[in-house]
Amino acid sequence: MTIEELLKLGQKIWGKEKLSLGEIIVRMGKVFGDICRFERNAIKDRDKHTDKELKKEMGNIIFSTIKWCKDLGYDPEDCIKEAIKCQKKGAKELLKL
Repeated sequence: MTIEELLKLGQKIWGKEKLSLGEIIVRMGKVFGDICRFERNAIKDRDKHTDKELKKEMGNIIFSTIKWCKDLGYDPEDCIKEAIKCQKKGAKELLKL
């Protein structure tokens, strides 16, 4: 699927409502917290720690962020391009160590 197709699917699922930055942060924090629980590995959560569940949460971050970029008025592909440039620069600097 292309980024544009994923964006359209996200909009089809969630409708035309645009989230504010604050609303996005809360939702992103929820998904991030779910991922953090895998690392914490508390006994109460171990029955939920499956590869399928972690894959779902990683997918949630990717899929949701595409729509959130658009909600904030950004082109998701432009956001991805900026992230790639930044990561290339960061990796180059870090890997020199």
